[in-house]
Formats: sequence, structure tokens, C-alpha cells
Amino acid sequence: MHFVTGGAFNGKSEWVKKQYHLDDLEHSWYSAYKGDEIPELTDKQIIVLEGIEVWIRQMVQNIQADVCRQEWLSISQKWMKWESGDQQRKIVLIGSDISKGIVPMAAKDRVWRDTTGWVYQDLVLRADRVDMIWYGICQKLK
Repeated sequence: MHFVTGGAFNGKSEWVKKQYHLDDLEHSWYSAYKGDEIPELTDKQIIVLEGIEVWIRQMVQNIQADVCRQEWLSISQKWMKWESGDQQRKIVLIGSDISKGIVPMAAKDRVWRDTTGWVYQDLVLRADRVDMIWYGICQKLK
């Protein structure tokens, strides 16, 4: 599993496309920014899930933060199991860093921000590779 993070509009998606040569490879790209749902398992070799923080926001509106975190743990374990079934498979998760700046005034926004941070920590712990993209430049963290 590869987790990619960084600021909003800092080039994460373009970097992933270039890193994995996605213009040349068969892949599936699911984007919360475009209203896509988190998919079920697929037969494609590369799966990109973009906008993790948006899916987290949707979840914490309906369930408690700790339940949301456990749900993401379950989702990531499912995809890691899928990935381990074939060495050609790769799951790439892209999530914007929402931890910087002013702490939100609204309680529901603080819960979303905190939950996103916890989920990202869990993803980083389990990921084989972690990269941060700022202004189109990659910094490998793991």
C-alpha cells in the first residue's frame, strides 16, 4: 500500500500518475472529489483512491470517530489483502493534509480533522511507502 499526502492542489494526483505511468497502464481511479464511492475489490492491477479526507468527512457525519477509524482500518486491511494476492497489484491512497492552519470553530469540523489525522496515522503505519507532495515536489517519508 502506498499513501500519498500533502497540501490541497499541490500536485499529488499528477505525481501519482507520473510515478506509476498511469497513462500507459490499465488502472482504476476512484475520487471522492468527483463523488465516487469507495469501490469493492477489482481485477485491475493498480487502484487509486483519491480524497480520503472527503470519505472520512462523510463517515464522521453518520458514525462516531472511533467507529470511523475502525472502518478505515477494515478498508485498508481488505485492500492490503487484495494487493498481497498478486505482486503486480498496488493500492495507492491519496489524502490531503488538513492538519495545518487554524483549528476549526465548529465541533463537527474538529472531529473530522482529528479523525482524519488518526486514520492517516493508521495508514502510514501499515503502508509500504509514504510520500508527501508539496508544490509538485515529492519528499519520501517511508
